[in-house]
Parts: sequence; structure tokens; C-alpha cells
Amino acid sequence: MLRWILLLVGIMALIGIRGLEDQIFYDPFLGYFKSADHSAVFPDYKWGKLILGYIFRFFLNAFLSLWIVHLLFQNWKWTKQAFALIALIFLIVFPIYLLCIRDHFQFGYLFSFYIRRFVIQPLPLLLIIPIFYYRKRLSVR
Repeated sequence: MLRWILLLVGIMALIGIRGLEDQIFYDPFLGYFKSADHSAVFPDYKWGKLILGYIFRFFLNAFLSLWIVHLLFQNWKWTKQAFALIALIFLIVFPIYLLCIRDHFQFGYLFSFYIRRFVIQPLPLLLIIPIFYYRKRLSVR
């Protein structure tokens, strides 16, 4: 029972991070991407503060994602593998997103929007859970 309560706490914490993102993190692009007509003015930003904010958010999301993975599968080896996957995705996507920012999203609005999603949200968790669930089902047979 405690395991399921802790799992729910992890999920609620991820939801809380998303709900309070504008108060917790420095991200001048929140308003830019929320504009419905995509004509918002490209915001001013501070590189150092922006990078540190994204890295902080990554670590919060990664910690909670690993918490959830471990509670679901109770396997330290898989939790470590989940961390490796999450970190690898971040290490690939984060520099691409920073390049998009530097070029004022000249790669395209939608491309930048979705790359940003992988940086600021725990999307790898949505990939890891089905993969590990399938893996667990295969090992049971």
C-alpha cells in the first residue's frame, strides 16, 4: 500500500512542477510558446540563468521519474538504465534546444516547441514505462 501512495506522490509532484512552472523556474519562453498565434515577440533572456534553470528542472523531473520507475518495477538495475536513458535524451536534446534559442527558432516554431518539451517535461518517462513493462512481461513468460 505504501508503495502505491509513494507512486502517487511522485506523479502528483510531477504535476505540481508543471502547474507551478512559471513560479519555480526562470523560463522567459513560457509566454512565447503559450501565444496562440505564434506572433509573440522573441523574449530577452539571460543565458546562464536560463541554462541553470533548465538543468535544475531536468534534475527534478529525472529524480521524480526515477522514483516512479523504481516504485513501479522495484529493480535497481532498471532504475539505473532509466537514468542512463533519461540523461542520454537530455544530453542530445538540450544542446539542440539551445541552438534553436540562439537562432531565434529559425529551425521552425513546432520543431523548437517539441524539442523544448523533451527538455522541460518528463517525456522520457512516458517512453520508459511501456518499454520496461513489456520487458517485465517477457521475463515472466
